[in-house]
Amino acid sequence: MDIRLATLEDAPAITTIYRPYVEDSIVSFELEAPTEATMRERMGKVQAKLPWLVCEQDGAVAGYAYASSHHDRAAYQWSVDVSVYLRQGQQRRGFGRALYTELFALLVQQGYYTAYAGISLPNAASVGLHESFGFEPVGVYRNAGFKSGAWHDVGWWQRPLRNYQVPGSAPSQRLSRT
Repeated sequence: MDIRLATLEDAPAITTIYRPYVEDSIVSFELEAPTEATMRERMGKVQAKLPWLVCEQDGAVAGYAYASSHHDRAAYQWSVDVSVYLRQGQQRRGFGRALYTELFALLVQQGYYTAYAGISLPNAASVGLHESFGFEPVGVYRNAGFKSGAWHDVGWWQRPLRNYQVPGSAPSQRLSRT
């Protein structure tokens, strides 16, 4: 397995991986799967300051993980939201764990302090993965989204990335693999 920073050339594979989460589940609250062009645009916005990683197995993208801004207001600049998605059939093979391990290392290197994860409920596999990384539940938005003919809750988890102290400066937008 190889973990690396994603490139825009990965957009077709990432779009393919993400599509079933939109079309066949409640994991994503999107109602229509994004096109490759839309995915490239999203990736470019994220990669302007935060990591987007892919995991390759035998030359094919098996999954991806990325961080995004938690909120726009300045006091939130040290916090990020994180997500991980795996190609169908690739769960429970260590790809999600490997992606998050690398993602969190990069976020620490950049100077971020807290990671948040929103999880559509129920989703025992995602809850288990996040809690295995030290995420703790902080709340539930009840009936936050309507999809597939029903209302669904979204649980929120948080994990410190480093010890809290007065930050010396804003998080870095430069990325380098450790």
